[in-house]
Amino acid sequence: MRSQSRTRWISAGGVAVLASALATGSVAMGDRHGGKDAGHHGSSNSKVAKNVVLMVGDGLSIAARDAIRLATVGKDGRLAMDRLRYAGWTYTDSEDPDEAVTDSAAAATALATGVRTYNGAVSVDVDGRAHTTLLQHAKKLRKSTGLVTTAQVTDATPAAFGSHVPDRADQSEIARQFLDVTKPDVILGGGEDWWYPAGDEGAYPDDPDDPRPEVSRSTKGNLVERARSMGYQYVTNGSQLAAARGHKLLGLFANEEMFEQAPEGQGDEYAPVVPLATMTTKALDVLDDDRQGFFLLVEEEGIDEMEHANNATQMLAAGEAFDDTVAVVHAYAKRHPGTLVVVVGDHETGGLAIENVDADDESGDEDSTSDDVLQSLEDGPFPIEGSDLEFTIDWTTGSHTGAATPLTAEGPGSERLAQAQKNTHVFDVLLASMRGGR
Repeated sequence: MRSQSRTRWISAGGVAVLASALATGSVAMGDRHGGKDAGHHGSSNSKVAKNVVLMVGDGLSIAARDAIRLATVGKDGRLAMDRLRYAGWTYTDSEDPDEAVTDSAAAATALATGVRTYNGAVSVDVDGRAHTTLLQHAKKLRKSTGLVTTAQVTDATPAAFGSHVPDRADQSEIARQFLDVTKPDVILGGGEDWWYPAGDEGAYPDDPDDPRPEVSRSTKGNLVERARSMGYQYVTNGSQLAAARGHKLLGLFANEEMFEQAPEGQGDEYAPVVPLATMTTKALDVLDDDRQGFFLLVEEEGIDEMEHANNATQMLAAGEAFDDTVAVVHAYAKRHPGTLVVVVGDHETGGLAIENVDADDESGDEDSTSDDVLQSLEDGPFPIEGSDLEFTIDWTTGSHTGAATPLTAEGPGSERLAQAQKNTHVFDVLLASMRGGR
């Protein structure tokens, strides 16, 4: 998740110009289509998506999807994400000069802007030039917008839709840009540490028993109070979220991620204060009031983070929660024709493989003294739902791999995603579907 950014690829002057423009909200956005309308793609122009919901399973590979399927609905069952009408896959290559495999920031930038970039970059290209995101395009079309995630709301994936920074680590600047530049109507997730200045711990203070300090660290002042002054209703728990009214909503439900990522038995937990499906339901309720429609990003971060820890048990829990959320969105789309739903993984994590239970087929070294080696032993066995059979999950790495990721979609323009494609093509299709003939 946290690859080193390639900020040396951006000239100091370019960064200064970008920072100055973003400070005033007047950045001149680049467009890789050379100013031409990306919506002109033949017959799909007549199919207008009033609403677009892009659902990103961070680290969600085809193997991970299958493991979630086996564990939750069995061999003959189908996940909610598998019930969408069209299926394809996406190549995840970034434009990084040093690494063959993408990180989440570059992968999200490709989905958000249609531009490939270096690892660590958030919606800027390799020259530091900002590119218009799908969220911003939706704003131009007078649509409401929202970001929902179990990560920090300022983490790489939501950040790529609502900000432009050369380094994904600059999370307080990302939060500031949410408020001053891109202005999503709904922002729900974790990461309050990046909204409060040092010394003001907000609703979720650091746990002294956690070996990883998680303390407030905003470099832009008290951004929660800033949001309130701009008309956002601020909530910190499920009951407050349920009671919230109005059209501008900020909810931060953890100091960092909304779970604890770690190997099994080492403090790992997947139990968000507010489930992803609940946050998404509320976002849909708020955004649904806009007659022009909306754009909503929904991300489940727990899949990726648990894969980094080679924790199959919690990865499956996060995957099931993500699929429950897909079911919520799909049901909404069925009730609201003109809604485009796209489910995609941004990259693969862990080199996950599904295997038979076989004591003689352990690929790791059980006698090793290395935590990294021991972490990557097989996980399981896990029961296959509705069966007497079991399977194990084997890992090859605690990092990302370059594997393509599965995509399923339904709604206006979704048939154009039923192919092998670059991840930038997802941007093309979603923008064309939102614009229609305009």
